[in-house]
Amino acid sequence: MIPSQAAYPATRFRRTRQSPAIRALTQENTLSVGNLIWPVFVRDGEGVEEPVPSMPGVMRRSVDRVVEAAREAADLGIPAICLFPYTDPAKKTRDCAEAWNPENLSNRATRAIKAAVPGIAVMTDVALDPYNSDGHDGFWRDGVILNDETVAALVKQALSQAEAGADIIGPSDMMDGRIGAIRQALEAGGHSNVMLLSYAAKYASAFYGPFRDAVGASGALKGDKTTYQMNPANSDEAIRLVERDLREGADMVMVKPGMPYLDICRRVKDSFGAPTYAYQVSGEYAMIQAAAQNGWIDGERAMLESLMCFRRAGCDGILTYFAPAVARKLAGA
Repeated sequence: MIPSQAAYPATRFRRTRQSPAIRALTQENTLSVGNLIWPVFVRDGEGVEEPVPSMPGVMRRSVDRVVEAAREAADLGIPAICLFPYTDPAKKTRDCAEAWNPENLSNRATRAIKAAVPGIAVMTDVALDPYNSDGHDGFWRDGVILNDETVAALVKQALSQAEAGADIIGPSDMMDGRIGAIRQALEAGGHSNVMLLSYAAKYASAFYGPFRDAVGASGALKGDKTTYQMNPANSDEAIRLVERDLREGADMVMVKPGMPYLDICRRVKDSFGAPTYAYQVSGEYAMIQAAAQNGWIDGERAMLESLMCFRRAGCDGILTYFAPAVARKLAGA
């Protein structure tokens, strides 16, 4: 669409910027608390809130404190909370059996949240890296990630999360065929209402470092993840991956990281019209926080601007560690 407009001075673009009221009337995109998903890290213990040094303001919380965080989120109007476990290294094994243990951290936290705060949606992560002594999202053997063996394990992990009460399951592993396999298993297991938010276009990014610290995966990782996560140079491939996952039964799709890949968000939304999400990942969050703490930028304005860019790029929602702060700001608190 090419708009038709008169030449200057009949057209003066500054007319629509002259006051807060006029700017509000002509604003093209909005950010609301309903667009937010809050990622939260859960660890063993009781009454624990342990700071993550590389992510200022972010905590690893014991299950009881995660329940408190869920109450906070619900009170702020945040519709969903996403759980990521910090697993005891002693429970990390090459067979990753803790991933589908009904009593693992993620499942215990899910049940506790659903019992205490039933109105909030709980999203969980499907990937083996929090449970893998090799630090990878899949089974690693002789320097190779085993795709099909990993998918079978991911199916067991997803079923255990559904049985614990997860509303949204987020496969973040990037194995081929896992969405179809998980969807089929959920249907067969009586979990037809459980949603799949697929990390469909997840790039092999340098922006994940603080997250890997937060879940305790960075020290265990052998090699890198470039054989299964996407090449940052590729755009058309992302569209093919999203199309595949939607065909296999994904209800929603995600682009990860967020701000460095806004072009991908826009292409995905324009191409499919499906519910599209982005993850403002740990490195993005940490950079804004670090710059703000050093007085180099206005942290609050940068936070809001960074989230509005996702909406402008076509995202229906954003996973962001800023979620509570944004919700309070939007509510005028």
